Amino acid sequence: MVQFNLPENSKILKGKYFKDETGSTNIKLVHVYRWDPSKNENPREDTFEVDLNKCGNKVLDILNKIKNEIDSSLTFRKSCAHGICGSCAMNVDGVNTLSCMKSHKEIKGDLRIFPLPHLKVVKDLVADLSALYRQYESIEPWLKTADSKSQKKEINQSKKNREKLDGLYECIMCACCSTACPSYWWNGEKYLGPAVLLQAYRWISDSRDEDKKARLEMVADKLKLYRCHTIMNCTSACPKGLNPAKAIGSIKKMLATS
Repeated sequence: MVQFNLPENSKILKGKYFKDETGSTNIKLVHVYRWDPSKNENPREDTFEVDLNKCGNKVLDILNKIKNEIDSSLTFRKSCAHGICGSCAMNVDGVNTLSCMKSHKEIKGDLRIFPLPHLKVVKDLVADLSALYRQYESIEPWLKTADSKSQKKEINQSKKNREKLDGLYECIMCACCSTACPSYWWNGEKYLGPAVLLQAYRWISDSRDEDKKARLEMVADKLKLYRCHTIMNCTSACPKGLNPAKAIGSIKKMLATS
């Protein structure tokens, strides 16, 4: 019988309990993943009693309240707080999402917050996205034309061609889709993943770009592209309502018919 062993210090332990001191009757129990690389300790799950009477409606509001009023050592990313930058992506109630867009009122019972799954953790809720950004860089996500260096005027595009980019350019590279993909979990070093492939298709589809053939050849690899098995987790996880699975399917179709 096969026996699997977890790596040393990987088991999540029960952490600290922070009791509300306001006397509020409108309390939400919030369980938060904690791990500090400077300490040789197992990760833990701390529990906070949060007074919702003095808290905004979003999960990010709860995290801000915890950091500002209860435990200043809590570490997480944030920036715009309006679903534009993607910084605050994390796993909330078992679903990858943007904490600035997710309402805690939608979650009945206790609230559980973890970093994005299957990535190295930098600290607490901060996941290491460096590999994802290296993959993003590899697809050369910028407009490429033969005379790009000497181009001084804007490159016009018809309204019809511009509409082809709808559902693609809105991607904010939050990594919610890629970290929800089992194929990316197991092949993240070689499979580009939904987020990067959607971005690749965005440039392949741009009528102004003159490097379409080379872009298609670059992703035409059994590991870079064809590790996608159309599980559709990526589309379900996208907090912006985009469809990475459709974009990946479109790239495959282009390669099959070209």
